[in-house]
Amino acid sequence: MHVNGHPYRTIWWNDDIVRIIDQRMLPHEFVIEDIVTAEQMATAIRDMHVRGAPLVGVAGGCGVALAVARGGSDGRIDKVADDAAVMLKSTRPTAVNLAWAVDQVVASVHESRDGGAKLRAARTTSERLIEDEVRRSARLGEVGAPLIEKIGAEKGGEPVNILTHCNAGWLATVDIGLATAPIYTAFDRGVLIHVWVDETRPRNQGARLTAWELGGHGVPHTVIADNLAGHLMQRGDVDVVIVGTDRTTWRGDVVNKVGTYQKALAALDNGVPFYVAVPSSSIDWTTGDGRDVPIESRGADEVRFVRGTSNGATIDVLVPPADSPAANYAFDVTPSRLVTGLITERGICAASESGIAELFPEMRQTA
Repeated sequence: MHVNGHPYRTIWWNDDIVRIIDQRMLPHEFVIEDIVTAEQMATAIRDMHVRGAPLVGVAGGCGVALAVARGGSDGRIDKVADDAAVMLKSTRPTAVNLAWAVDQVVASVHESRDGGAKLRAARTTSERLIEDEVRRSARLGEVGAPLIEKIGAEKGGEPVNILTHCNAGWLATVDIGLATAPIYTAFDRGVLIHVWVDETRPRNQGARLTAWELGGHGVPHTVIADNLAGHLMQRGDVDVVIVGTDRTTWRGDVVNKVGTYQKALAALDNGVPFYVAVPSSSIDWTTGDGRDVPIESRGADEVRFVRGTSNGATIDVLVPPADSPAANYAFDVTPSRLVTGLITERGICAASESGIAELFPEMRQTA
């Protein structure tokens, strides 16, 4: 994607350091952060300098590679990789991509025979993970865009009104995005599109990040309060809902940013199709029931404070009474029965064991 006319990914290697876009600063400041150690990467993941399941995954993989590069003697490299993996995987427990990517880099280290090979394997594997996510996002766009094109044709060329939730865009991946991939692809093909952007409390990833992304790409959009979505569906102002996912079970339950479940319920009640953009890296092949997924509980201050800009300065503003406690579960579970279909890099399928297995038959035995 482009920022001020220059192409950027969310994460990339620059010699022996990893560079990321610090998403805490957006949309009012564009800051690139250099990550030198695995400990710095763990902090970046935990404190959401980077966020979004695919991006968190590749960031974790790069973190292991950074640890190995600074790990000392040959005999210690495997232990250094293992220790880094434990630290990195503990930062965000819900997104399945994190453990998936970290484990791949660690395995490449263990499978290599000597120190030099181990260093090269860690770096090469982390770079491959980055490129694989870009390819998956591009495929999500190619697979999902015809859904939007079909709605546009049925509306006689009028704009297709799409509701999304949180940020499942290029900022949540490496490039292109999850839910936004079909949007960008269809828009670039000439389909008239308008996106309803949920603000997505408590961290406002929709209002801060998705709106910034869409605006930069020229996609018409409107930021709305989270609780307005159901009303818009009742009015017939939403043609389709497309969201991303942090983890989807092999039976089709979708774990995503808290509030997704409510959108799915409103969509079902109003006959609005509800699609989930799911790269295979976000499918949990060991868990069938979404209720078994660990749901991250974050700090109360994310709910109590709102970040914004005033007179050019970024500030945090306290909203409730200072002594009021707050709960902050970061994700919820949308049961498969509420999902119209899953958009994957291999095609669109039903949110079910059989639907997913049809597209990924090689994983059937694992499930």
